[in-house]
Amino acid sequence: MLTFIGLGLFDENDVSVKGLERIRRADHVFLECYTSVLTGTTIERMEEFFGKEVKTLGRDDVEGHPEDFLGLAKDSDVAFLTAGDPMVSTTHIDLRIRAAGMGVRTEIIHGASIVSAVCGLTGLQNYRFGKSCSLPFPYGKWAPKTPIEVIEHNMAENLHTLVYLDIQPDRYMRVPEAVALLEEMAAERGLSVPVYVGVARAGSAEPMVAAGTAGDLATVDFGGPLHILVVPADLHHMEREYLETFAGL
Repeated sequence: MLTFIGLGLFDENDVSVKGLERIRRADHVFLECYTSVLTGTTIERMEEFFGKEVKTLGRDDVEGHPEDFLGLAKDSDVAFLTAGDPMVSTTHIDLRIRAAGMGVRTEIIHGASIVSAVCGLTGLQNYRFGKSCSLPFPYGKWAPKTPIEVIEHNMAENLHTLVYLDIQPDRYMRVPEAVALLEEMAAERGLSVPVYVGVARAGSAEPMVAAGTAGDLATVDFGGPLHILVVPADLHHMEREYLETFAGL
């Protein structure tokens, strides 16, 4: 049995009771560490809380060569842990398909997701979000234009855009960096983005939410990771009031 278990948003305490019970009775526990991370905890704290050894998996372990831990799940109980909700990531959808192809039974225990948490923290209505996108750090002169293309399409449809910011082993993208990158791309396309909404440390006791123009957010200290960005469409009056009340718009 392979059980996908979402750990929630910030630290080891965010896991559901159902998820915790399944982890504690698993024969093997693996934590996927590249699509997202829990920045409010450590592996050592998780192991103490779960009462289990936690083995970490990188990108190649999951996308390139998952056969080792999938093979274990044929004859034993394997817990596959992810930050947030496991099935938000297409990587994990692909992994579940691979497991099925190997004859491995699977189950999902969902966790709190940034997708819904952003709505609660910003007041932006969930049914008004269009396609999301990821914004990577530029690599030399290479910088993909897909993010601004997605934003432009969503704005034309009057839909909000959730922008996932790059996470690398030695750094993470901050909201002001992301806004600067998008502003450069937008200028090249003659696109104007009137408002951005930045969120940091969703799920923690002290999340940070700030809304405003690119110039406004350039001066905001969002603090530690993780950061995520929203490019809103035209704001409903209730969305605007929420952002004015809780995000300084």
